[in-house]
Amino acid sequence: MKVKKRSKILLSFDLDFTLIDNSEGILNSFQYAVKKHDLPLVDDKSIENKIGEPLEQMFADLYPDSPIKTLVSSFREYYKKEGIYQVKLLSGVLEKIKELYRNFPLGIITSKKEEMAKKLIKHLNLRKFFEFILGETEERILKTDPKIEAYLRLKYPGFTYIIIGDHPKDKELAQMLGSPFVGVLTGNHNKEELEQDIKVPHQIINNLTDLYEDLIFRLVKKESK
Repeated sequence: MKVKKRSKILLSFDLDFTLIDNSEGILNSFQYAVKKHDLPLVDDKSIENKIGEPLEQMFADLYPDSPIKTLVSSFREYYKKEGIYQVKLLSGVLEKIKELYRNFPLGIITSKKEEMAKKLIKHLNLRKFFEFILGETEERILKTDPKIEAYLRLKYPGFTYIIIGDHPKDKELAQMLGSPFVGVLTGNHNKEELEQDIKVPHQIINNLTDLYEDLIFRLVKKESK
């Protein structure tokens, strides 16, 4: 998409537990994979706590002695048919995205498969609001992959990036970019976890509806000092 002539502040959002709640679809996909391979089920909370990490890492942490690639393949078998549609926007997100879209270019950086993330955003009728959606590909797995930084520097030269998300991985992305970070408490991580060892300007908010323009400009001002 062509970059619009708006503010040179790029807002990049995480997906799960920042914009959407896809936990039902993820839980069902996870359980499908586990049952298919006759493994014992873990409790839902243990799975929910891992949402936001790459699938390989989720399965490796919860089933370290199992065939990880096979489990991931089975997860995706269910997810792309059913789990992806078991999703809802978090409260107030649509209104906030519409508001921010008027003055800022918006994008998404997620641990989901990029193909699935794009399909999900299209399903939710949000595609027009986001200039890019970056997720896991064969060449790019982690949010902190240098290829993500290279993409942003190339497409948005001279921009300030603000990273918004609920997961410590989003904080790590912000630190890699040297960019301000906005942590949201709509996921499974608390304020202390999101602020731990952080070295960039940041603000922790309860949910996305608390992301106001004055907060954005205040963070950018801190970064420029």
